[in-house]
Parts: sequence; structure tokens; C-alpha cells
Amino acid sequence: MNAIAPQVSSVSTLPSAAELDRALRDASPAEVVAAALKAVGREKLALVSSFGTESATLLKVMADVDPAIPVIFLDTGWLFEETLAYRDTLIETLGLKDVRSIKPAEETLTREDPDRDLWFSDPDACCRIRKVEPLARALRPFSAWLNGRKRFQGNTRADIPVVEDDGARLKFNPFANVSREELEAIFVRAKLPRHPLAASGFRSVGCMPCTSRTAEGEDERAGRWRGRAKTECGIHTTKTS
Repeated sequence: MNAIAPQVSSVSTLPSAAELDRALRDASPAEVVAAALKAVGREKLALVSSFGTESATLLKVMADVDPAIPVIFLDTGWLFEETLAYRDTLIETLGLKDVRSIKPAEETLTREDPDRDLWFSDPDACCRIRKVEPLARALRPFSAWLNGRKRFQGNTRADIPVVEDDGARLKFNPFANVSREELEAIFVRAKLPRHPLAASGFRSVGCMPCTSRTAEGEDERAGRWRGRAKTECGIHTTKTS
């Protein structure tokens, strides 16, 4: 279907998240990206990517629509070297034109995590200063953002809409409806490179201290914050303004 949102001239006349969600409920990922782009324009739309194990798929869909859409990458200071290398590989492979690597504020790290052990004593606080706050800062110029969450990932993601209001701006979830099989088909069809850690049992990759391999039959995000009740870093559960 060609469920594309009506073009608007300013943030004040943006359609509501509910209107867009109804229009795009059955749209393909590419149609969702195109609708977001038409609704707010390239200068006001960003894609937030972890450059993790599944990230190449959404980045490929975006690049086919417009490779110059800004991509925000949160370089937390705790990422695997393999993730940083994968970022560079995908930038070249997909021809991404505007990838912005955002780091935590040095003064905040010095004040709140001088010994770099906050991930162990208070992982929520660590995520706040290394991911939530930097993302909020990076998203300030934008009216809408794209992300790669899927319903099949379960937990707090099981019922995500295609479009929602995050409290500050429109939030598009182009892959909300896709299946694991559809993601794999994108990888195969486009011959996308895999994350270097995927072959060694990492099905979901975040920061190094809080990421572990998953065993056969485990949820794909079971290796994130293993042994803790925590399942999200906070960028999808906290207002981004």
C-alpha cells in the first residue's frame, strides 16, 4: 500500500501520531520511512541506530529512500571495538551521508562516573548519562525520529505502534510489524555485512560490560543486562526533550 502521510509546512501543522499510526498501520518499512520524511523533511528527521546486530536492515531501507537522512549513533565510551568498526563498514557499504557519533558530556562523566564503574553499581544511571541524556541533546533539532524496535523482541516492545508520540516529537517504528524471517530476507537479498560479533553468539549487542552471549532458545535480548530486571537502556522509555 502507499500509505504516505500528507506533506506539511511546519511543526505546528504536523499530523498527530495517532493519525499517522492509523494511516501507516499496514505500511512497509520503506513506506513508513518515506512518510516520516515527507511529514517533516530531511532536516527535521533523524534515524537513531546502535549499529548492532540487526541495524543494517533499517539503515538499508532508509538509504534506499534517502541516504542523507541524519543518523544518530550513541558512542557511549563502552562500545565493543567491533561495533565501531561495523559502523564504519555500513557507512561505506550503504553510502550513508550524515552519520553523527554522539558522546556523553565529559563533565558529566567526570562528575558521576569518575571510576568508570557506574555500569555495575547503578546501570540505570550509567545509561542515563551515556545514552539518554546524549540522545536528548542530539534530537533537539529534530521533529521526528526513526528507530529499529520490533514487536517480536517482546517485553516492553511487544505492543509498540508504527507511530507514537514520545512526549517531545513523533517517533516512527518502521519495523514494528516485521518478523525475524523478513529481517533475514533483507540481509540476504541486499547481501548486507553482519555484525562481527553475531557469529560468536551475540544476538543483541550494546555496551561491552552489560552484553553477553545468548544460548540457543533464549530471547535475543537475554544477553543484555543479564541477571538484572533491566531490559531497556532508557532511550525508549524516557521523554527525549
